[in-house]
Amino acid sequence: MAKWILILAGLFIHSVSGSPPNIILIFADDLGYGDLGCYGHPTSHTPNLDMMAAKGLRFTDFYTTGAVCSPSRASILTGRYQTRSGVYPGVFYPSSRGGLPLSEVTVAEVLKSQGYETAMVGKWHLGYGINGTFLPTRQGFQHFLGVPFSHDQGPCQSLTCFPPNTRCYGTCDLGEALLPVFMNEKIIQQPVNFIDLVPLYQEFSKSFIREAAQNQKPFFLYFASHHTHYPQFASAKYTGHSPRGRYGDALLEFDGSVGELLQAVWENGIQNNTLFFFTSDNGPETMRMERGGSSGLLKCGKSTTYEGGMREPAIAYWHSKIKPGVTSKLASVLDILPTFASLAGAPLPNKTLDGYDLSKLLLNGGESPRNTFHYYPPSIDPAKGIFALRFGKYKAHFYTQGAFHSETTPDADCHITAGLTAHDPPLLFDLDTDPAENYNLLKGGRVPKDLEPVLNMILQERDRFQNSMEYGESQTNLGKDPSLRPCCNPECTPKPNCCRCQEGRSQK
Repeated sequence: MAKWILILAGLFIHSVSGSPPNIILIFADDLGYGDLGCYGHPTSHTPNLDMMAAKGLRFTDFYTTGAVCSPSRASILTGRYQTRSGVYPGVFYPSSRGGLPLSEVTVAEVLKSQGYETAMVGKWHLGYGINGTFLPTRQGFQHFLGVPFSHDQGPCQSLTCFPPNTRCYGTCDLGEALLPVFMNEKIIQQPVNFIDLVPLYQEFSKSFIREAAQNQKPFFLYFASHHTHYPQFASAKYTGHSPRGRYGDALLEFDGSVGELLQAVWENGIQNNTLFFFTSDNGPETMRMERGGSSGLLKCGKSTTYEGGMREPAIAYWHSKIKPGVTSKLASVLDILPTFASLAGAPLPNKTLDGYDLSKLLLNGGESPRNTFHYYPPSIDPAKGIFALRFGKYKAHFYTQGAFHSETTPDADCHITAGLTAHDPPLLFDLDTDPAENYNLLKGGRVPKDLEPVLNMILQERDRFQNSMEYGESQTNLGKDPSLRPCCNPECTPKPNCCRCQEGRSQK
């Protein structure tokens, strides 16, 4: 009798838990809080993301850890602040010696250990290194199609829009390698054909989903788009179709990619067991004006620790599992790894994690275990530590600084001329009533009696966090070596202009 009870109990548990879910993580680039239709932009056409928001869970208080690309990408994959992995200050370049340390455990490695098929598409930007030391294939991804760094980190003045030979307006880095496209660890195209790039990503992603579904294997797909980073581009299908101009075209193509992923999941009949999670790496590059994105009602943008630099749109969508709604519960890219691990039934890595499991929030409308968030600037200095701290609904700024990426807005606090300023007592804002950070609650340095307990708790949390943080060796400060720039013709001269190939064939 006891044997049958155990068997029945096992069957019950299996029927409740089911098979581990497929997971598609969609990461936009430089997309602002106010850029999507579902977040209030009047001329952004984003029907697929808007559908996910309407039928899934839309976050209003979701944060990235870095106000520039590489740090936030390290955090979303490891569940750790970038300070622990050493992905600071700033970002990686094609000739950077460093990268995300191989000792870090990524969400891809966590899920792969549970039998998941893993693939990454798009922008990596976590280092290349000697012989591709830091490529995604060395970090738990079985398949990789994409570019090791940002698409403006190369001479992309030849970037064209539809119709052919019409040059897009934009500037990029000169003197770097021509932008390569990798399939796993092999260059299949150099320089990249921007017009065909996203359709290539879409076909690869759909094929990966189809094969995993046919083989009845759970899968993890990390779709890290180049959109909507400046300079914008789009394939012929999307160019000239948005009332928002070139930025809108790029956003439209990004949303189209989301639609292709949704369609692939439905066509393979796995919609009831597939979680989509979407967010962005940092705020908009407002210095580019209409080509830089929008932070909506939030203050400033990229490279700042104001809300516009680090609060991002985020949507969780799982057909038949996640109830439609909007949540103001606090959440972060740090929570991705522990949440996915929980859903997959995977053990957490033996590392200090800064993220929390949000599965109860996603599936049951529960509370978020997160009550704090710590804001680091791009130019992290361990002696200064965090620039700001969110504690519940309150945000305290200990340091403020404008940035070149946040130029052109009417707010002088955002500009590079707004130098590093220490605040003691800190600037204090109630983000529930003042998400734009307009009204300092400690104006004139005076602390009202009713806010004394709040300020004391904030200062205690800052000190606790600062004292507990272990800073890894900076990987972006390990220097540069021009010979590390990837080239499909390693023996050719003169570099980098001779590095040209198509589908693995050199062009001499």
